[in-house]
Amino acid sequence: MSQFIKFENLEEELVDLTDVLKNSLQSEVLSIKKLVKSCDKFKHISKTLCDLESAEYVIFSKYMSKKFHESEAFIFVDATGKNVCSLSGRDIDLYDMIMDCENLVEKKEQY
Repeated sequence: MSQFIKFENLEEELVDLTDVLKNSLQSEVLSIKKLVKSCDKFKHISKTLCDLESAEYVIFSKYMSKKFHESEAFIFVDATGKNVCSLSGRDIDLYDMIMDCENLVEKKEQY
């Protein structure tokens, strides 16, 4: 039995990402999105919360209900997958500042 792999090039793109996060992304327990650093919302938030300027991606639960958004955890990583900071839904809302990761190639066929 082979393991499900969502992204063909995850390990090449995010070389510093921890194994737990890699496995969770590959098995679709977690989702990853690219930050839209040019939007005003990101610019404002990055000045007040941790060191978001060096973050490129955010990783979060794919299955968290909007009802529990304040309890949700967001893991921000840089371009190589190194952890920058973690914030909760109480601290930040990601709407309008994330997009799909164009650099990650989704595997088309599963065996």
